[in-house]
Amino acid sequence: MKADRPAGRGRILIYRHGPIVRLTHWINAACILVLLLSGLQILCAHPAFYWGDTSRFADPAAAIVTTTNDSGETRGALRMFGRTFDTTGVLGASRTTDGQMVPRALPAWATLPAELDLGAGRRWHFFFAWIFVLNGMLYVAQGLASGRVRRTLIPGRADLAHLGRAIADHARLRLPHGEEARRYNVLQKLSYLPVVFGLLPLMILTGLAMSPAVNALLPWLTVMLGGRQSARFLHFLAAGGLVLFVVVHVAMVVLAGPLNELRSMITGWFAIRPEPAVSVEERAA
Repeated sequence: MKADRPAGRGRILIYRHGPIVRLTHWINAACILVLLLSGLQILCAHPAFYWGDTSRFADPAAAIVTTTNDSGETRGALRMFGRTFDTTGVLGASRTTDGQMVPRALPAWATLPAELDLGAGRRWHFFFAWIFVLNGMLYVAQGLASGRVRRTLIPGRADLAHLGRAIADHARLRLPHGEEARRYNVLQKLSYLPVVFGLLPLMILTGLAMSPAVNALLPWLTVMLGGRQSARFLHFLAAGGLVLFVVVHVAMVVLAGPLNELRSMITGWFAIRPEPAVSVEERAA
């Protein structure tokens, strides 16, 4: 661990992230963006989800549909939970640059490539999926070997004892600062840990279960997940959970100070302003 160094104006720089963590973080960010956009391109080819190993595709659990009203206008809708929600302009029907409403599961700006091309979308998705997997394996292996997972991601009793206070502080947008910002707080640990060891493995397993080659080699994996269509549904839900995590993560970065946070993830160095030590009794008072 590198020693702290002065940064001027009463601040010091602490070394937060090593080179492997920073490298894998930015590769992950690029992969997630490409996987999301290419995955939505694939979804455009059949915008419906089923549960179970169905072959009739007659009763989707959720579906994006395109309809035409009595006036001949193209409309889009999302059908789920036995209800239909009008999503014209986003899902099922999107507006082109010349103002026309066209039937399309998702708008062109949300897919890679922008034009409807299932083959290209699958190639983008599969290529970056393997980069994502290998990059994740490097991150986890380095974290386990260096002890970083144990030190920074697994909450201890002291962390859990302050869980209530951490929730209250975040609800009031009072984020950790000073010496408290040297390490992940308990809410960060409780969010990163299930994502790294729960959500991401689920995405990988469900993605593999949809592959015909993997299905032939490891049929038990697809059966365990309830069939290929169930695996597809779970894959989409896991992707949605990951997107939600990224949105919250970016929001916290902005609130905590984006320049300082970006510097720590580019150079490894994070600036804090040390504060006088305060006892537990004084803080409670």
